[in-house]
Amino acid sequence: MYKVLLADDELLDLEGMKRFIPWSDLGLEVVGAVSNGFMACEVMDRQPIDILVTDVNMPNMSGLELARIAIDKKANVRIIFVSGYQDFHYVKEALSLKACSYVLKPMDDEELIASLIGITEELKLEAKQREAEENYRHMKPMAKNDLLVRLLEGELVWDRSDSLMKLASSYDLDHLNGPLRAAVLEIDDLHWVKSKNLENDAHKKLESCLKQLYEVIYSNGLHSCKLTRNRMAVVLHGSGLGRSLEEIRGSIDSTISMSITVGLGEEVQHISELTISYKQALEALDGKMFFGRGQVINYEDVRRAPELNDAKTLDIRLDALFKAMANYDLVRVHDEIDNLFKSVSTLRSKFTVYNLAMYIVFKLDHYLQELDEDLFDMLGIELHSLDVVLKFEMMGDIRSWLVRKVFEISEMIRKKRATKNSRLIREILKTMKDRIKDNITLKDIAEQFSFSPNYLGHLFKEETGKNFSEMLISMRMEQARDLLKKPSLKIYEVADQVGYRYIPYFSRQFKETYGMTPMEFRKRE
Repeated sequence: MYKVLLADDELLDLEGMKRFIPWSDLGLEVVGAVSNGFMACEVMDRQPIDILVTDVNMPNMSGLELARIAIDKKANVRIIFVSGYQDFHYVKEALSLKACSYVLKPMDDEELIASLIGITEELKLEAKQREAEENYRHMKPMAKNDLLVRLLEGELVWDRSDSLMKLASSYDLDHLNGPLRAAVLEIDDLHWVKSKNLENDAHKKLESCLKQLYEVIYSNGLHSCKLTRNRMAVVLHGSGLGRSLEEIRGSIDSTISMSITVGLGEEVQHISELTISYKQALEALDGKMFFGRGQVINYEDVRRAPELNDAKTLDIRLDALFKAMANYDLVRVHDEIDNLFKSVSTLRSKFTVYNLAMYIVFKLDHYLQELDEDLFDMLGIELHSLDVVLKFEMMGDIRSWLVRKVFEISEMIRKKRATKNSRLIREILKTMKDRIKDNITLKDIAEQFSFSPNYLGHLFKEETGKNFSEMLISMRMEQARDLLKKPSLKIYEVADQVGYRYIPYFSRQFKETYGMTPMEFRKRE
């Protein structure tokens, strides 16, 4: 409700306004009804008001003086003057104070109510406008972030169209002139914090670090966008690309207590080419496992590194490994881990081989997150337990350790999936039994359980050994056999209760199942 203050030295008029105006019906609350300006000021000191209804002519402090004080306290306060004086001088001065209304005494309640209704409508409209402006203020950074991400990923064609240029102009992106260079920054440390006891602290630390990063980037006049929980992209522009990056690195080192790795793409000359530099920056950042954390990794260095040329097949091999895990193909799992190490057989550095093993663990963790699983929870270990890899002297020891751990995870996934699928199939069988009288199809059941018919059909056959229609026929025939044992039921009634409307088809189906017609079965019983 909007808050109203009444001020009038004529007590009868003051009491009349309090009693005869339907304040609550108008969405208003009278927070004070006073007989002089000084008492009104005391009320305004205690709380802000939205509407001041005041007599013009009051002793010691006039309504005009009170109005000026109210405006000083709250610029958009609405004021309604009431007075028995019809002197134009008062009206003129009241208008100069932006009075919303001037009501003459003896006061007409309807006239005052009309003024109050008009004011409340104005206040509501202003509130909506402020809300819209506030929403825009909050949405603008997100909209800019989305626009910049789409620009970097090549989803926008920089064709100088009016709509795109206007949008870019609203975020100052139209002033990005070459040379340009994309950098991708990644916070290293928190990605590996998996202990549940530290999860809240880690989240707070990450948010604080991101805030500091944005402040550093903003202070350097650069554009940035958030990519993931711990990654952001920055567009370096102008002649001092190297200097800008060094300033950012210096600020990061002096203000942020966490390790930051930067992948840096090559220079391009136009904003339309920025996606090339961005993809290069991502590729450079992928080299972190080989160049180490807390580094600025140039795309040129990654491209020249012979070790990384051998490692380009890693992701392909890892995809094959994860597929074997999903299918619980342990022989294939073993072979794919062997293939991974063979594909990087030229790696001679013990530390680089260690990085390879950690990279496989890192990708495995990411894969499990997509399955809503946690690598460290599944293995019952913490990050520091992975230091055991450093103690291995032979590559074969590292490979054996990985094979054993991946076997453990694959077994856990299989058991969880089997339990989950069994529960699902039991629910489906129960639904089929409950709806056996209906003309149900696999598509109906798939829609009910939010699966595609093909996938559900495959899962159903895998779990039960029968396809959906075979299982449905089997369930119907079993129930029909039990119902036929009740002589009170006619054969057509039995057929209807198990979902058959055509008696010859029901009879033929029953005979195929039990080697006799329903009538023959009943006679035998």
